[in-house]
Amino acid sequence: MRPRLVATDLDGTLVRSDGTVSAYTAQVLAAIETAGAAVVFVTGRPLRWAEEVFEHVGEHGLAVVANGALVWDVGRHDVHLLRPIDPAAGIEACELLRAALPGTAFAVETLDGIVLEETFHDRHRVPAGARRAAVADLFDEPVVKLLARHEELEPQEFWDLAEEALGGRLVITWSSSSALLEMSAPGVTKASTLALLCADLGVEADEVIAFGDMPNDLPMLAWAGTSYAMADAHPTVTAAADHVAPGHDEDGVARVLAGVFDL
Repeated sequence: MRPRLVATDLDGTLVRSDGTVSAYTAQVLAAIETAGAAVVFVTGRPLRWAEEVFEHVGEHGLAVVANGALVWDVGRHDVHLLRPIDPAAGIEACELLRAALPGTAFAVETLDGIVLEETFHDRHRVPAGARRAAVADLFDEPVVKLLARHEELEPQEFWDLAEEALGGRLVITWSSSSALLEMSAPGVTKASTLALLCADLGVEADEVIAFGDMPNDLPMLAWAGTSYAMADAHPTVTAAADHVAPGHDEDGVARVLAGVFDL
């Protein structure tokens, strides 16, 4: 049975190391949609970065962004589903993390962009006009993702200690090579939002093929009927997935899909 829906992560999965999507991959995705299957990007990227990829593959369909906090209607440039962090819960999480892990700095992603504490040092260029604010003021508009960074702890150590400090108050994911944690509202993951979207579309889990490379993809890969880790994926992802695809710089997603759909 051919899949009715393709769910693919972006960075380290569909997108190459140089930040581009190959013409071959774009052609394969277009052919799949022509054949009647849906292609849904499922990414930890905030909307402002996800939109860069839409330009390469055509502005149509739906995308799950910010680790499941937002479903974006790409063609309409509008919100399809929003699952934000409750402001009180977000502020409490910041206070708990800072008390347990001094030196933690915070930022948030909203529909309008990133808002950062003065002490938050982003590894990417901060957009012109991005607002700096204290923790209490980070949540004055709907927040789709809370970011926490530590400049001294190792990524795994930071994740483990943060999980202990928060005790499940928010969903914590890690998809970076640095000590950067991404937090969503309780119950919000790539998998849970993809499940809601598939229910809207009348698609069952066993009709979904999913691709990913980092720990934040694990719930999605476990939920989908067929799952692929990229050849250069995090070891936990490789261990959990049903299959292994060629690496993201080898157009691994497109090469697998071309075989699955007999393109």
